[in-house]
Amino acid sequence: MGYNKQWENYTEKYQKLCMENDVIPDSLFKEYGVNRGLRDINGNGVLTGLTNISRIDSFCVKDGKKVPCDGKLWYRGYNVTDWISNIPKDSLGFGKTAYLLLFGKAPTAEEEKEFKELMGKCRALPTNFTRDVIMKAPSKDIMNSMTRSILTLASYDENVNSNDIGNVIRQCVNLISVFPMLAVYAYHAYNHYERDESMYIHRPDPRLSTAENLLMLLRPDKQYSFLEAKVLDVALMLHMEHGGGNNSTFTTRVVTSSGSDTYSAVAAAMSSLKGPRHGGANIKVMEMMDDIREHVKDYEDKDEIKAYLTKILEGQAFDQKGLIYGMGHAVYSLSDPRERIFKGFVEQLSAAKHRERDMTLYNNIEELAPEIIAQKRKIYKGVSPNVDFYSGFVYDMLGIPVELYTPIFAVARIVGWSAHRLEEIVGNGKIIRPSYKSVMEEL
Repeated sequence: MGYNKQWENYTEKYQKLCMENDVIPDSLFKEYGVNRGLRDINGNGVLTGLTNISRIDSFCVKDGKKVPCDGKLWYRGYNVTDWISNIPKDSLGFGKTAYLLLFGKAPTAEEEKEFKELMGKCRALPTNFTRDVIMKAPSKDIMNSMTRSILTLASYDENVNSNDIGNVIRQCVNLISVFPMLAVYAYHAYNHYERDESMYIHRPDPRLSTAENLLMLLRPDKQYSFLEAKVLDVALMLHMEHGGGNNSTFTTRVVTSSGSDTYSAVAAAMSSLKGPRHGGANIKVMEMMDDIREHVKDYEDKDEIKAYLTKILEGQAFDQKGLIYGMGHAVYSLSDPRERIFKGFVEQLSAAKHRERDMTLYNNIEELAPEIIAQKRKIYKGVSPNVDFYSGFVYDMLGIPVELYTPIFAVARIVGWSAHRLEEIVGNGKIIRPSYKSVMEEL
């Protein structure tokens, strides 16, 4: 179904009706104490549940007052900064971290080996699935293609509707394992059928990690360096989980609470993540950086950079939205711990890829943007670069096409969604059903 002449007769009329009848004055939200977006006047999320899976620290209490502090992210009681730094430099940590989030404990060496082997065995799509499902309706929107594949996989599951914990674990581990193929194969289909580029489909290697398989599946020669895999592995670990309140994870818990199946819950989370307000932040950063490169000649000239950033913030440049993308976060205040962890790996990769000049530009923007924002805007909790400030840069250096940026986010976050789905089922809670106050006028 596309846009046609018939719709031209209705669009303006229907749009006018919606604009007249669906607007609710801001004053009513204040009158009834409704927190828009489930966030209070200070930007804090309204408490809607409890979780053991992760925690985000962005404030601390000093002298009885709540004050901003450097951010911390915890996975199952482990500080993520410590967790990642303790993974050996010659190892990749996706499987180990997935085990931790799913089952609530750090795996022993034997458990880690067993789980990685299990994931390797699960990296197999049903016979002819790639041809009959992924290749049939290629789309530039890889997230939509993946969501269609997820829902179609349900028809291959003989026990699709059982929410028995063991069955849900099986479904979740299977999905975590095949997500790299769903993403990369969907891109290859689009690249071939819509862009007339060459087609190549590699089989996953059960011995390789998620990051290694992603790079191998994506590249025609299957080749990648360990540093490339290591940096991508760190990116995936940092994006795996971020509390129960982010939009896609909350969606997972809402759908799970209704008693729906795993595939439906994950598909709903995908639909949330693809929204530009959620999973597309690194794409906006990359678009902004391309614009900055066009207008800033000297990447070491802080005055020139500052002047152009000021134009962006004042809505006079880039997309005229008045935003410096990659700066600030809905939860963190003084710093995003994921960005601080990631930056060291980004610097290593930029040196290996001879992108030091770009790294200089990123460093200068990281230094200058918070100062400019603090001068121009009222900031109650501070502003700092978030992990998405660098993730797009990393994907670009790895040769990953922009169409796969958000899908790679999903390849990581499926682990967190799965953990929260399991916690919601084990907790045997009620269906999540918040209330809306009706302000409708009777006629």
